[in-house]
Amino acid sequence: MTAASTPAASTALLTDQYELTMLASALRDGTADRQCAFEVFTRRLPDGRRYGVVGGLDRVLEAVENFRFGEAELEQLASAGVVGDSTLEWLADYRFRGDVDGYPEGEVYFPGSPLLSVRGTFAEAVVLETVVLSILNHDSAIAAAAARMVSAANGRRMIEMGSRRTHEESAVASARAAYLAGFTATSNLEAGRRYGIPTAGTAAHAFTLLHDTERAAFESQVAMLGPGTTLLVDTYDITNGIALAIEVAGTGLGAVRIDSGDVGVLARRAREQLDSLGAFETKIVVSGDLDEHAIAGLRAEPVDGYGVGTSLVTGSGAPTSEMVYKLVEVDGRPVAKRSTHKTSRGGRKIAVRRHKPTGTAVEEAVYPATAGPELGAHDRFLQIPLLRGGKRVDDLPSLEDNRQRLKDALVSLPWEGLKLSHGEPAIPTVFPEQ
Repeated sequence: MTAASTPAASTALLTDQYELTMLASALRDGTADRQCAFEVFTRRLPDGRRYGVVGGLDRVLEAVENFRFGEAELEQLASAGVVGDSTLEWLADYRFRGDVDGYPEGEVYFPGSPLLSVRGTFAEAVVLETVVLSILNHDSAIAAAAARMVSAANGRRMIEMGSRRTHEESAVASARAAYLAGFTATSNLEAGRRYGIPTAGTAAHAFTLLHDTERAAFESQVAMLGPGTTLLVDTYDITNGIALAIEVAGTGLGAVRIDSGDVGVLARRAREQLDSLGAFETKIVVSGDLDEHAIAGLRAEPVDGYGVGTSLVTGSGAPTSEMVYKLVEVDGRPVAKRSTHKTSRGGRKIAVRRHKPTGTAVEEAVYPATAGPELGAHDRFLQIPLLRGGKRVDDLPSLEDNRQRLKDALVSLPWEGLKLSHGEPAIPTVFPEQ
């Protein structure tokens, strides 16, 4: 199966064998055509988190629309004996023709939030589990970590630069999720090409070491990029590096970058030195093993921007969102798993977020889809139509729309919900009795 415009999907079967085992069995016993609803939700937030962020939804829709079993995939399944001829024949004509609703990208969520509803026959919906979860679990984890970092940065410039710390396709997805969450730019050029994200980057230590002197390296970079560039000043001695940078570029130098050491102390000294040299407008950018806690700790320092890599692309300690894809309805009948610690609630659901008149969110209420709850003056439904008959609906929100959605959603959370410390979810999820 391939997603035509997603290079990573063109050479692999983006499903697990157990999904095809269920498919083959259902085709054989006649249950494959039962109308079903699957839901994506999480039972808990990662440890220490008070909200989640929906990321990767647009990538999910693209993958589902283009989900196909081509000749190469069918040959692999046949040669490995994964399924028989009748199932291979069914897969050769596979298209998802069902409906999907869900929370839009950039929306915040909580335990029990019905994030995605996938409706169709059992056969066409069950094979989507892995591709849906692999994208949502990854991108939502990155988006949530990035949102915490953006909040900690308190309006300062944020640059994503983690491509060298993850899989090559994960790097592109991570850059997109970070931008969704409010990062300013990425160093990943493929993310810039594919998604129109602003890109940024100048030079690494290797460029300075290439030249016979630090001055020669700075002169070369300024000649190429102009005095508005950012010079990396900590290859040798930071104090000498800053002095040389201003000598070469003048007091109009765009920025200096510090990538090692106690960056808070070094940023303070750098600001004093830059000001003493008359470079009052030269910015200070810091990088090097930063996460949301380190960024929050630098809030009082004269730092103008942050470059974040490893902690961003690994979800800052939570590389998955722990989302699951569960069958909740068969031919209109609610079904639910009752295993200890892994219970689910049967039936398709809708969610309403309730707010105070001031705009602060107070709870997320989840109802059966048939309930049709009345909205209060400050309530809003959370799900929107995404796919109808397997095709995207018109006028879905853009990436820029969803950046603003997340910004607004975070403003609506109680201030306790934005803390970086351990605590309860920012607002409770309730399931009113029907």
